[in-house]
Amino acid sequence: MGVSFDLFGTLVTADRPADPAAAVAAELEKRDVPVPDDWADAYAEPHVDAPAGAEIPLPAHVARALASRNVPNAANAARRAVVAAFDPDVETRDGAREAVEAARKRGPVAICSNCSVPELVGRTLVRSAFERDDFDAIVTSVGCGWRKPAPEIFEVTAAELGVDPADLVHVGDDPATDRGVEAVGGTAVLLEETPLSALPTRLDVLERSREP
Repeated sequence: MGVSFDLFGTLVTADRPADPAAAVAAELEKRDVPVPDDWADAYAEPHVDAPAGAEIPLPAHVARALASRNVPNAANAARRAVVAAFDPDVETRDGAREAVEAARKRGPVAICSNCSVPELVGRTLVRSAFERDDFDAIVTSVGCGWRKPAPEIFEVTAAELGVDPADLVHVGDDPATDRGVEAVGGTAVLLEETPLSALPTRLDVLERSREP
């Protein structure tokens, strides 16, 4: 049995800009990139044609939004602005470390996170109570190209852990995205039903149910 954890809202809380478009605009201006007068509209418009369920990296979206207003993306400023705009303060949730330790006793453990911002998951872990070595794999939507609930991200996670997708247990806080594991035959454990403190008992039940 492999266990994957959602990151934001499940293992940690991380502050996010109240107005992402304005936060990105401020960072663009710091890098001498002219921000269009209708930037809020440009930011809100779709600019990348992607398949359903695919992740669009936020720097690519920002670069296309600028280009749509004839602003060049000089020196990869879009990426640097996005990374700076989403630079969070992080708190590890109560019971998170114990939940991951309980999962490790039963098999390999991964993070499986929706995140369109490069470097954000890594920065978040550095500022949390976790270390990179606490996880056997870290799968992000910006890295693999698919967002939960797309089945592909769970298939990638299972492959990274070396388990069959049907043997993947995914722990998360958002039914709309985290239940996507069920499409590949895996099991979703949602915090609204099973808080982190109750996860060890829930994993015991799931482990016993897999015994021949």
